[in-house]
Amino acid sequence: MAAESRLRLVSIYPMLLGTYGDGGNLQVLAMRARARGLQVEAIELDAGEPVPDGGDLYLLGGGEDDAQVAAARALRADGGLARAVTRGAAVFSVCAGYQVLGTVFPGSDGVPEPGLELLDVSTDRLPKRAVGELLAVPIAEGLRQPLTGYENHAGATHLGPEAAALAHVEVGVGNGTSASTSGGVFSEGAFSGHVLGTYLHGPGLARNPELADLLLSWVTGGPLDPWVNGDIEALRAERLAAVRRRA
Repeated sequence: MAAESRLRLVSIYPMLLGTYGDGGNLQVLAMRARARGLQVEAIELDAGEPVPDGGDLYLLGGGEDDAQVAAARALRADGGLARAVTRGAAVFSVCAGYQVLGTVFPGSDGVPEPGLELLDVSTDRLPKRAVGELLAVPIAEGLRQPLTGYENHAGATHLGPEAAALAHVEVGVGNGTSASTSGGVFSEGAFSGHVLGTYLHGPGLARNPELADLLLSWVTGGPLDPWVNGDIEALRAERLAAVRRRA
């Protein structure tokens, strides 16, 4: 955390990268941090604003192809996010934001666009667009509860040797590729150190409080006291039951 013991949460270009409720991830993290008595500074950056490299946790969401390309180019030119990661900051990225963190992704009209190279993944096109509920079984340390969300993407994301899968897909597509440890089952998401990407919209952190608390624990230096919200648990139970009924 920052020297003044205030948690700095930075949402990067939510007007470009904030589809399907992803902008709500900032609100979720701020709420859950404040519920534990933490001071929070929540920052939303307009497109083109310099990215401060002194944040604790950075958020990127989904976006259309042109917006994704614009965001990637601005972030490469700015360099602030890369400096923050080098310093040890955490990153949570969703869909287009996840792809931007990798080495390459399909830009406008499918033309390959270089990413930020902050996560060892690369993305090309799925044979068929993935749309619908996504349910995955976590394999990352610190996560035990099923991951639930909504996916809408055309990208197939391939994990390199420096990235580990976040989860195995139970329902849906996720990365659309299988990790070496998944026995042919599709993997979902990827992480390396404290940089994490996923295809979970919803917003993903509202539907997965355990994942939100894991991110917070990365930047606070240890596990958090339990905090349970009945409305959140009711939403999770309804979504998990609904997707399993249709599976």
